[in-house]
Amino acid sequence: MSDGSPSSSQPHQRSLLERISFFLTGEPQDHQDLLEILRDSQQKHLLDTDALNMMEGVMQVSEMRVRDIMIPRSQMVVVPRDAELETIFPLVVEFAHSRFPVIEEDRSKVVGILLAKDLLAHALHEKNLKVEAIMRPAYVVPESKRLNVLLKEFRTERNHMAIVVDEYGNAAGLVTIEDVLEQIVGKIEDEHDEDENQEYILQRSEREYIINALTPIEEFNEYFSASLEDDDCDTIGGLVVQRLEHFPKKGEKLELDGFSFEVLRGDTRRVHLLKLKLR
Repeated sequence: MSDGSPSSSQPHQRSLLERISFFLTGEPQDHQDLLEILRDSQQKHLLDTDALNMMEGVMQVSEMRVRDIMIPRSQMVVVPRDAELETIFPLVVEFAHSRFPVIEEDRSKVVGILLAKDLLAHALHEKNLKVEAIMRPAYVVPESKRLNVLLKEFRTERNHMAIVVDEYGNAAGLVTIEDVLEQIVGKIEDEHDEDENQEYILQRSEREYIINALTPIEEFNEYFSASLEDDDCDTIGGLVVQRLEHFPKKGEKLELDGFSFEVLRGDTRRVHLLKLKLR
């Protein structure tokens, strides 16, 4: 039973509460002010690094829109509305997703969502059923919807996938609750994700390579007889971010010591994949 006396941890608790109160009183003028206070708290060990990263992720989510993170229409794994269940088993097994957009005619016309668990329920005795017989309604959102609003809707509506539509009502892509959460907590790996560490450097042609951003600088230098270095980072992805001084978007380029780097894949946390062209 507490006697009301202050504990040894209270000074730190009060300090953190004072900072939160500072947020709520309207004193910070913008997000940058909030970030500076949060980072100062981390430097003073009031927050650990993981907590700081998640708080920064939450702030980013409030500014980002669905179009920033959606999987493009061309990359969606889809099933036809009129396909018999038996014919789509190989595709479902190969990609191992829990949900698949159901299309009519082409990818721009998504008419429903097939849940793998619904397919499993009919796998043995009703193989000749068509997909449309067991598909569920598609949850549709515009490209411009803010991610924090989408996350709230995912939770209240108990949806895990949304079809993103453009101004003409055609499917532009899809987004999942996992995609949104990854903006806050970082990449969520599962047993079906490819191991990014399997191969660091892949040669595509005489002067073009695909580089895993986790490639150690030392290994890169050895492979290309280069002399790249940076005391603040150990990987090629970290070096690119360090030189650009921001997290680059897909397509951004960097010329560095005779190497031409282009970002192929990345998010607000880190770069994942780079294309390298030799001069």
